[in-house]
Amino acid sequence: MPVRVVKNLPAIERLAKENIFVMDTIRAESQDIRPLKILIVNLMPTKETTEAQILRALSNTPLQLDITLLHTASYVSTNTSEAYLETFYRTFKDVQDSFFDGMIVTGAPIELKAFEEVDYWEELKNIMNWSEEHVYSTLYICWGAQAGIYHHFGINKELLPEKLFGVFENEIYKQRPMLVRGMDEVFYMPHSRHTTVPIEAIAADERLEIIAGSEKTGAAIVRSRDNRHIFVFGHSEYDWDTLQNEYLRDINLGLAIMPPENYYPNDDTTKRPLVRWRSTGTLLFSNWLNYYVYQDTPYILEQIKEMKKRVASEV
Repeated sequence: MPVRVVKNLPAIERLAKENIFVMDTIRAESQDIRPLKILIVNLMPTKETTEAQILRALSNTPLQLDITLLHTASYVSTNTSEAYLETFYRTFKDVQDSFFDGMIVTGAPIELKAFEEVDYWEELKNIMNWSEEHVYSTLYICWGAQAGIYHHFGINKELLPEKLFGVFENEIYKQRPMLVRGMDEVFYMPHSRHTTVPIEAIAADERLEIIAGSEKTGAAIVRSRDNRHIFVFGHSEYDWDTLQNEYLRDINLGLAIMPPENYYPNDDTTKRPLVRWRSTGTLLFSNWLNYYVYQDTPYILEQIKEMKKRVASEV
């Protein structure tokens, strides 16, 4: 798939080495195609790494995507330079008059804070409110999923007895949703979080459907029944070494942490981690793009508001 991004974005070269086709804006403008406009709200401190992970996950489809990267203006990043953000990113002020086929809200390593204590919470709320009339479907990841389900459906997160850290089996509960088309009935997904959203509270809300999960992870994939909100509480987009890097970081900080579960062969931390979630991530993002964005979004994006009202009335 030609993923269209700002020219010279470092992720282009990184993904090209993996034979993933990423097109810059100059080349894309020569093609007479209406690309899907996708907004990525990148809340992670390691923005370059997250960019590459998300773009890789989006890459397995023939659809052309026009990617806009967004960072929060109400929080000054300490891991990404101001020059980098000014070159490759936009703020909400820059896009608030635009419309998008889809939006992705990433995770963030702040789940121990109450939502209202997060520096950029008010700004993120504004973005999520704005998306109701300016974005057709939104995919929320990990902390982003917890924030989204709290904001839109009032279901708060709870502290886990210990950090959920590793690669875990998840079972598909509902085969009907196209979001899990082609996925195995039991699949693996990395999780790295201290909190969870009570599965009982999700199940009690008739506006929501739990698609997949497990006793260990709780809800893993949830959708709103109008398909406008997709919540993924794990990280199917992670690189092979992401959990390892988190583990080594905490070890170097002197924190008490166990190695990620079901990650290293025979739990031997000297061996290269075994990747068992790549196909899950590929299918999850591709299915979202194809069945929840491309098939339903209006050709004229300004009609999103009217279409959303019609779909909501049919649910």
